[in-house]
Amino acid sequence: MIEKLENLDQQLFLILNGWHNPVLDQIMLAASSAIWWTPLFLWLLFALFKSYPGKDFLWVLLAIAISITLTDQLSVNAFKEVFMRYRPCHNLDIQDLLHLVKDGCGGKYGFVSSHAANYAGLAMLFSKLLGRQYPKVYIVLLLWAGLIGYSRIYLGVHYPADVIGGWVLGSVVGYLVFRIIRNPLSL
Repeated sequence: MIEKLENLDQQLFLILNGWHNPVLDQIMLAASSAIWWTPLFLWLLFALFKSYPGKDFLWVLLAIAISITLTDQLSVNAFKEVFMRYRPCHNLDIQDLLHLVKDGCGGKYGFVSSHAANYAGLAMLFSKLLGRQYPKVYIVLLLWAGLIGYSRIYLGVHYPADVIGGWVLGSVVGYLVFRIIRNPLSL
């Protein structure tokens, strides 16, 4: 059963990774880079500052730092180093079939995607914190986390299951951090 799921994941990866062109290569490289998202980060921080003035904003900043730290550390120490599933670019069976946009592809293991976990965690946390003031913010944040996750497959560094696992991990962490932080914020 696991072998069938892994084969399906590999086939889906090859299909999604195979849809490439030079323009999309550059877009997906940018999508995976945090610097490209600076305007969105700044707007989110401004919206949080307006929504949670004074000491509450410090709690929000602490929640953001905790969410990023947890998703990043858990994705590596509780998943990648435990499951030790090779990234597609390190898988000798398909290495010659994939489209790598840049040289190198990160560490040896890929399950779960740290990018997907980090951004899904932030998307969940920001959605919960800003959802009342900006009811449709979750749509933007869902598309944001989705594009970043897809970019990891497109770039040849993660299988779809790595990304989905990262989204689940990040969403759970983001939600739990929100649940913990809402008491000091009186939400």
